[in-house]
Amino acid sequence: MVIVIGADVHKATHTFVAVDDVGRKLGEKTVKATTGGHETAMRWARREFPGELRWGIEDCRHLSARLERDLLAAGQDVVRVPPKLMAQSRASSRERGKSDPIDAMAVARAALREPDLPVASHDESTRELKLLVDRREDLVGERTRQINRLRWHLHELDPEFDVPVKGFAISKQRRRVADWLDGRDGLVAELARDVLADIDAGSSRIDDLEKRITALVEDRYPHLLAIPGCGALTAAKIAGETANVDRFRSEACFAMNAGVAPLPVWSGNTKGRVRMSRTGNRQLNAALHRIAVTQIRLDSLGRAYYRKRLDTGDSTVEALRCLKRRLVRIVFHALHTDQHPAQTPASHPLAA
Repeated sequence: MVIVIGADVHKATHTFVAVDDVGRKLGEKTVKATTGGHETAMRWARREFPGELRWGIEDCRHLSARLERDLLAAGQDVVRVPPKLMAQSRASSRERGKSDPIDAMAVARAALREPDLPVASHDESTRELKLLVDRREDLVGERTRQINRLRWHLHELDPEFDVPVKGFAISKQRRRVADWLDGRDGLVAELARDVLADIDAGSSRIDDLEKRITALVEDRYPHLLAIPGCGALTAAKIAGETANVDRFRSEACFAMNAGVAPLPVWSGNTKGRVRMSRTGNRQLNAALHRIAVTQIRLDSLGRAYYRKRLDTGDSTVEALRCLKRRLVRIVFHALHTDQHPAQTPASHPLAA
């Protein structure tokens, strides 16, 4: 019998609840969110439940990353449980209220009920890309806020002097604004120059990160980068969010994780109808969406397939959903090819 241990993770503590093969609670344990605490939880689990163990961890990004690494380093079987799936399990439970043990038990029961959840895996290559992409996106978000503040300062100084938001990403435009501000006096102009200096510094860091990300992607994921519409930043986002494609049993599981697998919505005479999924990894879904809309604009096979779906009577939303589902198959095989180039047969369509 496999014992499933659900984990509700927080910054200070982690709470674990063990359930048997029918979801019956067997025990609980709360430890500190440190490596020592994780080792205490593993000793407790081995002592109380000898046999095969499976750890279900609520997928909370940075909160669960250290716990996953410690469990995987100890050779434990770990699966990631999406928060939405855990919430559904808790809502269907007869136990009312909300607490760490209740949430941990919901995670364990969700992991027990869904045997096809992706296993946890920490690959340094994909983790490095994810950290770099996340850092760049944080800087881009902060730069956008600074640009909005600067444009209000410029409007106050002279409503007729305007620079488009995207123009501040170009060093030539930033220099033009700096030259214009040099001849202005007053506190507003002083604040505008200060904000412009922050934008300039942030833009330099963003450009440096983009060059570093591009170099890594070109070296590690050439087949993924060769997909029409997939630029370096999109390829890095896909690789980072996938976190080792080998953890997915099949291309269909990968599609479900990406939120592009069709969901049946038929009943009675409406048999066969499906709709887009709103679940899954939305960051990965957004990356696939960017590839799809780019291919629709290009003279590509993706555009031809999209037009074909429209000609058969599909709406634009349905045709886009079908295109994303086909793209996820191509992306899945490209990731496999890039991670295992020696195992790719010469006849494979993605082989060099």
